[in-house]
Amino acid sequence: MTSAAMSAPAGVLGVISPRGRVLPVVTVVAVIVALWYLLAVALNYTRVSELLAGADPDYTISDVIKGAWTMERPVLPAPDQIATDLWNATIGLKVTSKRSLVYHAGVTASATLLGFLFGTILGIVLAAGIVHVRTLDRSLMPWIIASQTVPILAIAPMVIVVLGNVGITGLIPKSLISAYLCFFPVTIGMVKGLRSPDPLQMDLMRTYSAGTMQVFWKLRVPASIPFLFASLKVAIAISLVGAIVAELPVGGAGLGARLLSGSYYGQMVQIWSALFMAAFLGMALVYAIAGIEWLILRRAGARA
Repeated sequence: MTSAAMSAPAGVLGVISPRGRVLPVVTVVAVIVALWYLLAVALNYTRVSELLAGADPDYTISDVIKGAWTMERPVLPAPDQIATDLWNATIGLKVTSKRSLVYHAGVTASATLLGFLFGTILGIVLAAGIVHVRTLDRSLMPWIIASQTVPILAIAPMVIVVLGNVGITGLIPKSLISAYLCFFPVTIGMVKGLRSPDPLQMDLMRTYSAGTMQVFWKLRVPASIPFLFASLKVAIAISLVGAIVAELPVGGAGLGARLLSGSYYGQMVQIWSALFMAAFLGMALVYAIAGIEWLILRRAGARA
């Protein structure tokens, strides 16, 4: 152990050690799971009691607890029911199976990534225009902000129906809804990033007789990279939400369709499994953006 580590307070060492990072997370997860089991008993109690009363009037509280955690169609499924269904719908099935959550996650991820690409390009282009054209800053920015006040649940069915009537179906309508949601944080983040260079740096570029494009590529763009990736992490998560919402009106394949079919047939375990799969997919996408950011910053010479 180094002298610096030996002189550090014990509390600091506990925070920076692996145990200091893992233990709080494990504790919080354990508390959430315990509360979840208790809540499952509370919410499923009425239906379980009715079923047990018809089969055995002399049922005990342990019978109620066991029944609440093993109901076929519970109001709130127990964590182990969700974990079992997730395992069966991922590892237990072929990826190409229409019942596989991996298959549905792949469909949703395709729309998410395509919409994310559209939204990122649109956001960057709009940000560049807003920074360089004062008229766009005053006229376009308020409309960009106002566009996010319209509920996506109201827009998604209209977009699906309108594009379907002109023969555009499948991936494109869902990706456009994702792009509609995710272009906003990219635009705002890039505007902030492109305007982040210090005035002294701008004056130095003018001293070197740098043109507008040179200032843009050599100063504004490098300065905007941290802002861009911060907004991209938000945008990819919002893009996933947009793709799932877009799948609700049409059904078919995707995690949104899985949620829809589960609600139709009262399959709460299926709904929760799809929700957890969507959460895992969102985490994977955000961490993928973070990995790309780390590679780019490392290549640019930034310190970890």
